[in-house]
Amino acid sequence: MGCPRCEGAFVSLLYYRDWAERCGEAHLANKAEPERVEPETTVTAMGCPKCSKLMTKYRITGCRNNRLDLCSSCDEAWLDGGEWELLKALDLSHKMPMVFTEQWQRNVRQQVTEDSRKQRFLKILGEADLSEAEKVRQWVKDHPRRADILRYLSFD
Repeated sequence: MGCPRCEGAFVSLLYYRDWAERCGEAHLANKAEPERVEPETTVTAMGCPKCSKLMTKYRITGCRNNRLDLCSSCDEAWLDGGEWELLKALDLSHKMPMVFTEQWQRNVRQQVTEDSRKQRFLKILGEADLSEAEKVRQWVKDHPRRADILRYLSFD
């Protein structure tokens, strides 16, 4: 099912999983460079084309605002025009159901939070100092005596 006007598509996750299981690996082996298309996205909640219940929106990544719509009653997803190409470009076309999991959405929220934090500190520190601070941050994070280092740094 699809919409010729907006080029959106209604995808049965049951059929999708079958396709991914049977053809997914062969599809990936012959993967061509995907077209760069700027996908549309619906901003408001939409009703399921099949049962009319409201569909839930799920972010694909933290760096894109596109959201896939899922009807949990029908186990069907709506992809706005260009979103399939976006999934292919992000190497997610064979992993689409993962986008609808709590773990995936938690990771997306963490990515958004981290990107916001970086942008805030970029404004405060500038690019060069932020780069140096990131190196120190990573060193402290990976150090086996992290707690001692943080305790030391917290004293004036």
